[in-house]
Amino acid sequence: MNPFFTTDITTDIFARLPAKSAAKCRTLSKQWSSILSTPDFAERFLTHSSTRPRLLFAVERDGHWTFFISPQPQPSHSPVVTAEFHTKFAGDVSQYLCSYASGLILFPDMWVPGKSDDTNPVVCNPVTGKYATLPYLTIYRKSRAFLGFDPVGKQFKVMSEEYPFCSQRNHHQVLSLGEGGEELSWRVKDGPQYSHCLSEAIQIDGVLYYLADNFDDSTRVVVRFDVRSEEFEFIEADCFAGQEAVNLINYKGKLAGVNWKYVKGDDDDEKIVLELSLWVLEDVVEMKEWVKSVYVLSEEKIVRRCNFSVAGMTEGGEIVLAMDYTAKVYHVFFFDLEKNALRSVQVQGFGDKLEAIGTRGRVRVFVDYVEDLSVYDEKQLKSSILKERGESKPSSSAQVKVELVEGVSE
Repeated sequence: MNPFFTTDITTDIFARLPAKSAAKCRTLSKQWSSILSTPDFAERFLTHSSTRPRLLFAVERDGHWTFFISPQPQPSHSPVVTAEFHTKFAGDVSQYLCSYASGLILFPDMWVPGKSDDTNPVVCNPVTGKYATLPYLTIYRKSRAFLGFDPVGKQFKVMSEEYPFCSQRNHHQVLSLGEGGEELSWRVKDGPQYSHCLSEAIQIDGVLYYLADNFDDSTRVVVRFDVRSEEFEFIEADCFAGQEAVNLINYKGKLAGVNWKYVKGDDDDEKIVLELSLWVLEDVVEMKEWVKSVYVLSEEKIVRRCNFSVAGMTEGGEIVLAMDYTAKVYHVFFFDLEKNALRSVQVQGFGDKLEAIGTRGRVRVFVDYVEDLSVYDEKQLKSSILKERGESKPSSSAQVKVELVEGVSE
């Protein structure tokens, strides 16, 4: 080691590297390996990574998934950033579904060529291309599965609905991704009865939440699943009754729901505005209560030309709206609730490979993506798509241009 660099300085330098570079440095020196393989360094690396959150783009086209990552543009940052292509999973998915938790992706129902004749749940790292095929699970075709992370035990778990022979979803299955030597297996967990899952799951502090119809009276509830204790609970959410396409988000550490719709403006019947409704679960006099706020965004032609979904909320307090399909000019919108201002991030394409293909791909965007070395080293992810195909990581990238859209008023 260079005598002019103390161990602390060296550790700080390594903590600022990308996860793949830091992992590679372990193989270059025994001394570096001893520094970079400690739990303390993993925590330090995660702390640095958390200060530079990113956007993770998952693009599905013809059953294949491609992953890109870009810096998450802040209002004061440079107007041009780069989105890098990382991996492509060329399996075949039976549904356009994937679940994200702490750096890993779950495909609930995927066929991996050469692995099995059946479809299986697959957990993968979108950066490294490493993945694990989970044991086959007999489920009803409309069952949902979600990936969760226990931040205390540092363990990933998959929770899947299971009701192959009845309409009531009163049983679930849970699988833990443990150490590399453990055999993966599903175990049955009794859960609450409800009719239909209505949303993707959101994780807050080790707890999964998703919206569902109550089986008894068709009211809306939020299902709460504690990843560590594996216990279920219902949260009353009838405020979402009659609301379409409600997305659950992490609102500054609190559970919240968002939906949007186009409505006519108050001043001019011909003017169409975007109305965004936000419900936040607050503690009010020792009880939980949903508090609603409504925001009206003035008409923006660029918004009205595309289909988009709520991707989430950044730690900086901006709600993120992302286009549902790939395009040569792709946009992500950031709405600042406090300033009541909308800004647009223009993605100039997801690389030449995707732009050259005529059919559109569906896009899922995950906000506040951070690199975690403990995820990078997940021992259960033994397979690698790059090694199986004899590929090296392509160097495709997309330029992202940030544009400021004029402020909007409530």
